[in-house]
Amino acid sequence: MRAAVPSPAVPAEDGRTRDRVSGLLLEHGPQSAAELAARLGISPAAVRRHLDGLVAAGRVDERVAPGGQRGRGRPARRFALTDAGRSSFPHAYDDLALTALRFVAEHGGPDAVRAVAEKQLAGLAERCSTAVASAEEVAGATVDRAQVLAAALTTEGYAATASAISSGGQLCQHHCPVAHVAAEFPQLCEAETAVISKLVGTHVQRLATIAHGDGICTTHIPAQLTLRAEHRAGNKATPARPVPAGRATASEHLEAGASTRTTPSIDRERTPA
Repeated sequence: MRAAVPSPAVPAEDGRTRDRVSGLLLEHGPQSAAELAARLGISPAAVRRHLDGLVAAGRVDERVAPGGQRGRGRPARRFALTDAGRSSFPHAYDDLALTALRFVAEHGGPDAVRAVAEKQLAGLAERCSTAVASAEEVAGATVDRAQVLAAALTTEGYAATASAISSGGQLCQHHCPVAHVAAEFPQLCEAETAVISKLVGTHVQRLATIAHGDGICTTHIPAQLTLRAEHRAGNKATPARPVPAGRATASEHLEAGASTRTTPSIDRERTPA
């Protein structure tokens, strides 16, 4: 999993100026440092310093202006917003999604909303499934699917982590791209939980969601997943290798009356308001 590189602290005044520079690029399109300086009423050198900061942050890119060679000097440079730079401005995507899903719910009912949610998550499920399958090709039955899934979800913008606990493991998503929409349409959370269940190969239990007002989306993955890893390895007796810390052994799990079903299902538990 690639660690995020923290952005250097920017003084408040510099931050405001950079926001103004970004706003001018959004409003007027690609511009030179001299054009931006004229609009802002500051020197081109000062503008270039702010542009350098925006380029380093990935919010602006620099390009040679068409036909911009100026004699024997440096070619004319123009600056434009990147996709990341545009994404820093307010969007109405949530309002659009809510309007569309309300229309679907009104005319097709809850099942139609569920179908939309499953369709929307199909691409995510396919990409994460590919990541899990690739990891299994390398590590075989010993692969920790929850850890692989957490890494795959992080690349999708969910900032996910996985950890072991005494009763199994937890998958935590620290960001939800559709939290505001899911707050009104829980079918999105249900479809996402079904994807997690399928990818880890066992039933799971959603303990908390950002859409419900919790700080993190938390999904419990029971110790049954460890059992299945042992069975896939062909070791149906007491495991010869150590069970990952915090997970029950096969004998403990069976003594506790664990389910032996093979079709993943979903248990949900709402965190009390």
